[in-house]
Amino acid sequence: MIEKIIDFIRETVEKANANGVVIGLSGGIDSSTTAFLCVKALGKDKVLGIIMPERDTKKEDIEDAIKVAEILGIKYIIADITDVLKAFGAGGYVPTKEFDKIADGNLKARVRMCILYYYANKYNLLVVGTANKSEIYVGYGTKHGDIACDFMPIAHLFKTEVRELAKKLNVPEEIINKKPSAGLWKGQTDEEELGISYDELDKILKLYEKGMSKEEISKELNIDFDKVNHVFMLIEKNKHKREPPKKLGDYV
Repeated sequence: MIEKIIDFIRETVEKANANGVVIGLSGGIDSSTTAFLCVKALGKDKVLGIIMPERDTKKEDIEDAIKVAEILGIKYIIADITDVLKAFGAGGYVPTKEFDKIADGNLKARVRMCILYYYANKYNLLVVGTANKSEIYVGYGTKHGDIACDFMPIAHLFKTEVRELAKKLNVPEEIINKKPSAGLWKGQTDEEELGISYDELDKILKLYEKGMSKEEISKELNIDFDKVNHVFMLIEKNKHKREPPKKLGDYV
């Protein structure tokens, strides 16, 4: 699988006549694993890492992102987005507004993607997406934010498979074992927001892919039906994130 992904990255960059790739480093397992793969495919001189913290970003995440960049020997830039959020009048960053998890959280993801595309345009690079298959299925990502990119090297892998791949690539253990977080607000974790662990989610999604019903999956995995139903609802609710924008021709 590592060789297949490496070939995919290399071919994608070559066909685009790009000078390399730019990747947002969050200090999490997905971006770290993707960065390791990109360096294997292209070499360290063709990978640029952008670390984009803000006022509430955990120091540990910044340190882990820097650690990945230094292990790989890639150039990295730290672009703090706090002032940009203030300029937008984002809740929690100006005294008169309360933080809104959806509006202000998504704003962070979209600001970060703007920064990645700025450097992509500046240096003729492709923006690498770091989403995995589990997140894509349930729509755990921001439209025109972290979902926006030029290509996705690990989008065919479930979160639990990314963990296994990360081990093979020698991604630091503390990053692999860290609680996944999109870093959209203080104390946020993926599994708490999703309402299910990635281990359970991936088991459900694999049976969903086989066409099994909610009832069959619940019985097969001995997982509460309400939890399985919740996953099905997320898949349907966030279907729009997996599709291109609607146009008039779709309705006539």
